[in-house]
Amino acid sequence: MADRRAHWENVYRSKAVNEVSWFQPQAASSLRLIEGCVGRDAAIIDVGGGASVLVDNLLDAGYRDLTVLDLAEAALASTRARLGACAQAVEWIAGDVTAVPLAAARYDVWHDRAVFHFLTDAADRARYVAQVLHAVKPGGHVIVAAFGPGGPLQCSGLDVVRYAPDALHAEFGATFRLERHETEIHHTPAGKDQEFVYCYCRRR
Repeated sequence: MADRRAHWENVYRSKAVNEVSWFQPQAASSLRLIEGCVGRDAAIIDVGGGASVLVDNLLDAGYRDLTVLDLAEAALASTRARLGACAQAVEWIAGDVTAVPLAAARYDVWHDRAVFHFLTDAADRARYVAQVLHAVKPGGHVIVAAFGPGGPLQCSGLDVVRYAPDALHAEFGATFRLERHETEIHHTPAGKDQEFVYCYCRRR
């Protein structure tokens, strides 16, 4: 875990936020999916969202119960600085999603774009899913975006796991009902195309 943290701290200390391959100027797909399933009073956690603009988009849209979790404190710091005084309206958690303490049944929406596919160890994936079960309310919404079958085999120097929609849903199991899935072609700052699969599930 320490090595994983050191890797991501180095990434965000050595590159500008808009230089990392997963950078989006607007988190359009994620925002649309969230707005389509919950109202403005929903409690939302963005996992691995330290340098994402999703929190900006959600604040602009009127959401106020927001949590951003990231392994890299440097990523969280960059977003807090970008938001300025608005950062005070957000809960910030620096920690590994597979191990960090989270409140039970706290969230209406669990959102993750580009974390789950880095969990190449089955035990880490099981711990991740256990965290979702612990932290998401019954009936809550789970949105996970990972590299699709046509996505890269590595990202940021690390191996990844690519998923078809059914395979991504299968990692979470029957406790989660798959509501829909969609594919997005993400255009990286370096000009490459990456296939992402978004799965939207409900906790039963």
